[in-house]
Amino acid sequence: MKKRPATDRKPRRSAVRGLASFADYLLLTVAVSLYISPVLFMVVGSLKPDDQVLAQAGSLRAFVPSGGSLQNYRDVFARVEFGRYMLNSIFITSTTVIGGLVVNSMAGYAFARLKWKGRSVLFSLVLALMILPLEAIAVPLFYQVTLLGWRDTYTAQIIPFIANAFSVYLFYTFFIGMPRELEEAARVDGAGLFRTFLEIMLPNAKSVFASVAIITFLLNWGFFLWPQIITSTARARPLPVAIATFYTLPPLKWGDIMAFGVMMVAPVLVVFVLFQKWFVRGIARSGIKG
Repeated sequence: MKKRPATDRKPRRSAVRGLASFADYLLLTVAVSLYISPVLFMVVGSLKPDDQVLAQAGSLRAFVPSGGSLQNYRDVFARVEFGRYMLNSIFITSTTVIGGLVVNSMAGYAFARLKWKGRSVLFSLVLALMILPLEAIAVPLFYQVTLLGWRDTYTAQIIPFIANAFSVYLFYTFFIGMPRELEEAARVDGAGLFRTFLEIMLPNAKSVFASVAIITFLLNWGFFLWPQIITSTARARPLPVAIATFYTLPPLKWGDIMAFGVMMVAPVLVVFVLFQKWFVRGIARSGIKG
């Protein structure tokens, strides 16, 4: 039996690879379209007159702006205290992120690099907290902050969420993989524990800091359940609760709701675009797998 020449097999392999690449790109295009289409519909809808937002929802015209106007955005500021809600979300989220980076990084470093009694047991408890949902502790936590007089305040939305088990785990997985020679060299030079952490470990941990910051930002920016429970006025109400309240205000205007949603989502997109390089790098180095 004669074997086929190698020159005959090469075009066939190239054709198979080309077909596989086309299928991959097609699937990626479909996936990206599914993710982008709601955001595009919201952005386009925010620029349309209210009577056209849902009237064209069943066709491709829903994704084409017609008679674009910023009137819906002006209506949002006229109808509610949007600026106050935005400042509330920015303050609560940024404070939680900054406080979380300090507390969780130090905890992750202590678990990964220091030897102390009860470390393994306590770290196991921290890992167990990762599977504990907020719904399971919402009632006792509400009772506790009520006793402390923190209802309808920023404090109730910040303090309970600074320490985060998942963030501690991310820092732990990063620090435990760093070479010990760095710490040993620092000790030889006379650096103490905190100086070693600040001057040696932190400069090499920019990627994991960016990853934890983005993840914490995303989780807290869209936090709804706890703020809904703990706030009762616009004084400390963040955007997710505000948009739910705005939806119930008469008259119901879908153009205004879309404009509200665009302004709420925009900061998230900006933060991710600015830090996506560090986020991807941190995910790779921290060993997170989907």
